[in-house]
Amino acid sequence: MARKRSQLRNLLEYALARELMAKLAWLPLPLAEMAARTSARLLDLAIPRLRRTARRNLEFALPELDSAARERIVDGVFRSIARVLVAFARLPRLRPENLGEWIRYQGLEHFEEAKRRGRGVLFATAHLGNWELSAFAHGLLTEPMHVVVRALDNPLLDALVERYRTLGGNRVIEKKDAARGILKALGRNEAVGILIDQNASPENGVFVDFFGVAACATTGLAKLAAHSGAAVIPGFALWNEAERRYVLRFYPPLEITGHAEADTARLQAQLEAAIREHPDQWLWIHRRWKTRPDGAPPLY
Repeated sequence: MARKRSQLRNLLEYALARELMAKLAWLPLPLAEMAARTSARLLDLAIPRLRRTARRNLEFALPELDSAARERIVDGVFRSIARVLVAFARLPRLRPENLGEWIRYQGLEHFEEAKRRGRGVLFATAHLGNWELSAFAHGLLTEPMHVVVRALDNPLLDALVERYRTLGGNRVIEKKDAARGILKALGRNEAVGILIDQNASPENGVFVDFFGVAACATTGLAKLAAHSGAAVIPGFALWNEAERRYVLRFYPPLEITGHAEADTARLQAQLEAAIREHPDQWLWIHRRWKTRPDGAPPLY
C-alpha cells in the first residue's frame, strides 16, 4: 500500500511550484530560461537517480556511443526539461497571434485528411520535445483536443497543471478510466493525444523491440484504433535550435491491422526513429525498461 502523502508536503510542493511558475512567466525571457536551467540543474543534483537511470538507459540503448557522448545527451535532457518549464509557465500568455514565436506546424495535412475521414484521430505522442506545448498549440491553433493523463500524486499540483493544460480549450481524460472517454471523443470525430513511451505492466502490454531491447509497451492505443477506425498519427513538438522554437511535426498515419502486438511494435519503431533524430529531447531519466520478460534479469 502506498504511503499517504502529508498535507504539509503537498502545500510545500505547491508553493514552490507556484513561485517557480510565476518567475518563469514574468521574468524577461533570457532570465526565465536561465532560471529554468538552474532549476533543472538543481533537480539533477537533488535526485541523482535520474541521471543514473539515464546513463543506464543509454548504455544499452545506444551502445555505439562513448561515455562522453552519452553524458552530453543526458545534459541535453535537462536543458530540454528547462525549455518545457518555461513554455508551460507562459501558457496563460500565449495567444494565436504570438504562438508562432514558440511553435509551428509541419505535416498538418495529415491531421486534416484524417479529420475528413470522420472516424477521429489518435495522436501517438511521447515525452519527447515539448508534449505540453504541442497539445496546447494544437488546441489553440486548430481545434481543441483531449489529452490522456495520469493524475499527479499531489492533488494541489494536479489541479494547477490541469488548469494550465485546459487553457486553450483542451479537455483532460483521466488515464485510469480512459477507454470510454476516448471512444466517445473519437465517435464525435475529435482528436485524443496518448503518451506511448512509458513502461507498461505485463497485463497491459506486450514486449516489443525498442532500441534493440525488449520493452513492455501498452497495447491500448492499437486496440482503441482497431475498435474505432480512428487514424493514428505520430506527433511530436521538437525543438529546432536554428529557429529557436518548436516544430510540431505530424507524421503520416500508421496502418492499423488489428493485430495489437504488430501494431504496437510499429508504433514503438516510429517513436524510436524520432528519438534517434533528437536523443537529447527524450526523457531518458524514466526507467522505460523496468518490466522484464519472464526470467530476464533486471536492468536497473
